[in-house]
Amino acid sequence: MLRVWESMRYGQATVRKQLVASASRVALCLALFQPAIATPAHAANAPFDLVIVHGRIIDGTGSPWYSGDIGIRNGRIAAIGKLDRQSRVKTIDAHDRVVAPGFIDMLGQSELSILVEPRLPSKIFQGVTTEITGEGDSVAPLNDSIIRADRKVYEHYGVTPDWRTLRQYFARLEKQGIGINFATYVGATSVRRMILGDEDRRPTAQQLEQMKGLVAESMRAGAMGLSSALEYAPAPYASTDELIALAREAAKFGGIYATHMRSEGDGIMAALEEAVRIGREAGAPVEIWHLKTAGKNNWGRMPEVVAKIDAARASGTDISANTYAYTAWYNDLSAFVPPWAHDGGNAKLVTRLTDPVLRARIRKDMLSASSEWDNEWDEIAGPEAVLIGVVHKADLLPLQGKTLAEVARSWKKDPMESLFDLLIADDALTEVAVFGMSEADVALALEQPWVSVDNDSPGTSPQGILGQEHPHPRAYGTFPRIIRKYVREEKKLTLHDAIRKFTALPAQRMRLTDRGVLKEGMWADIVIFDPATIRDAATFESPNQLSEGMEHVLVNGVPVIEGGKMTDALPGKILHGPGYEP
Repeated sequence: MLRVWESMRYGQATVRKQLVASASRVALCLALFQPAIATPAHAANAPFDLVIVHGRIIDGTGSPWYSGDIGIRNGRIAAIGKLDRQSRVKTIDAHDRVVAPGFIDMLGQSELSILVEPRLPSKIFQGVTTEITGEGDSVAPLNDSIIRADRKVYEHYGVTPDWRTLRQYFARLEKQGIGINFATYVGATSVRRMILGDEDRRPTAQQLEQMKGLVAESMRAGAMGLSSALEYAPAPYASTDELIALAREAAKFGGIYATHMRSEGDGIMAALEEAVRIGREAGAPVEIWHLKTAGKNNWGRMPEVVAKIDAARASGTDISANTYAYTAWYNDLSAFVPPWAHDGGNAKLVTRLTDPVLRARIRKDMLSASSEWDNEWDEIAGPEAVLIGVVHKADLLPLQGKTLAEVARSWKKDPMESLFDLLIADDALTEVAVFGMSEADVALALEQPWVSVDNDSPGTSPQGILGQEHPHPRAYGTFPRIIRKYVREEKKLTLHDAIRKFTALPAQRMRLTDRGVLKEGMWADIVIFDPATIRDAATFESPNQLSEGMEHVLVNGVPVIEGGKMTDALPGKILHGPGYEP
């Protein structure tokens, strides 16, 4: 309350933002300490739809396991205790397996792939029951100009973008059905493209008001907050003040500011300062996506990054982060090219790469160390650190799974020239895995109590059109890998702390007050697995392999995996943000 009283001198708008945030915190506390939904007396005597018996319950709070049964009715947890004499329609015998809340993917990227394969096998076999997405470029808002510019991406997935707003996109998902729960941010890049296109220019005062209006509209439609991905053009063209203005609009509705920072390499400390400033001046909590110290020059800097975030938290900034805990990131090959060359979009980038003078300038910039932009070429040991993932042209498919060094040898070209020519040949749409992090930095980030977990990959499948791609193995393996590697083998985390990072911690950050913890009244998103055998099977060489060991996965009380097999059920729900207006 003291902070609220002090903020009154800044005006009623600031007070309203504080009250929205306070209300969210109060709601979360109430959810943690009392049933989310009161159970009518007549309903309490009705048979359970499902009872899970003989389980070792890890409830998500960070507490060690305890024994008990879980009764589920109407999609929610109706009781926890000794329920052997209670009537029920169905029983699952957990056989002393771990019973935990369903995992929450803090950055999932499935907005298009969920339209192709709504069951999302790669997610549910990891135990993921909820995905948050929308990294800078959110699935909406859309206009005809954006659709034309991104036409080849939609064609790649065979998706017709028949929505323009977030409400319309959600309506399409609800009509189709989805296998997991789904939420999204509204992207600052998408808002910018709606008004300014892909060009490097600043908005006028009137244009900024239009952009803020799009943020407000999306927050009312259910966005979780505002996101940015400041490495990828046209996002780098946005000033800090522009981002503050948009984040402040989202904060009016209780929204979060989530960011892929402007730099994760040489300029990481300045990028962190920018993220903290945006959060403070906008009045929004800050979430750092896929926290890393990228590039060989920055290996060993994670303690410095952790200390800076700890200091910001100690000073009152609500900032946290997430990680996928691999030493290779995954993004567009075009990210190697400096931001100025992207001005106007991919088509103009390709044109510049065919111009000998501009191509030479791009090459010079890539060979020069810089803290002004995230120069990935300077961050890697060499072309052998770049693994070709997804290509969009059929004649380039044989390159998937090969390194840039291998491509250069087969083409008998210089590696950087091969990079440029591949961008030209694939319309600048190629995606790559880049080995640019140290294991010590990755592990230290994961161990921080304020770090949750993300896949940073679309949900996918070994079958169909999605199975033709060559994704990062994190798409299939992130959560089981953390249990196998960091809990079971290296003992850097306890199992109950890993589960907290997968469940209650992200639920708290996203204000999902009725998910993330096993307790009466919560939605029954539940996983059952043997912690001694659960494992990731996906590798960089052979990524399209489902994780092993998830025996049962329930989404809203409905099994999507039963006895280790997918059920084809689609019980997922759209999860709306704090500003949602039906």
